[in-house]
Amino acid sequence: MKQILGYFLGFAIFIVGIPALMWWVAGTPSFADIPAVRLCLAAVFALAGLALSIWSIVYMKRVGKGNPFDAMGHEVAPRTKHLMTDGPYKLSRNPMLSGTFIYYISVMIALWSWWPLLIFSIVAALMMLQVRSEEKRLEADFGQEYLDYKKRTGRFL
Repeated sequence: MKQILGYFLGFAIFIVGIPALMWWVAGTPSFADIPAVRLCLAAVFALAGLALSIWSIVYMKRVGKGNPFDAMGHEVAPRTKHLMTDGPYKLSRNPMLSGTFIYYISVMIALWSWWPLLIFSIVAALMMLQVRSEEKRLEADFGQEYLDYKKRTGRFL
């Protein structure tokens, strides 16, 4: 139950809530007012970002037997049993977040306003605090294995 709640909260906050806030601060534009080229480009970024995030979640669940997500030190879903270094985690130490950021870029492309960029900047700054907290936990959980992984794999790319 805890795991389902964690995924639901993640979806509600990061996939629906933050983009809705971006849309609202941009003045709630109609999709009809967004040029087709921008909508198409945004759709490509949205699909790519969501695909990376979903791949990461599924891979983490199947191979890692858990989830790395803590909410500032509080376990939201069961933690992984194994350090993930393959699949999407070979590309990035944080592929779920990288995918989410790509998704937010799609929203910013569609809305084409400074206000969503401000929301993105705030969210990115807060998520960096989260990432640093998770990195400390992963280092404590996996020791040298995680330190070696950090050396060869970028935080986001």
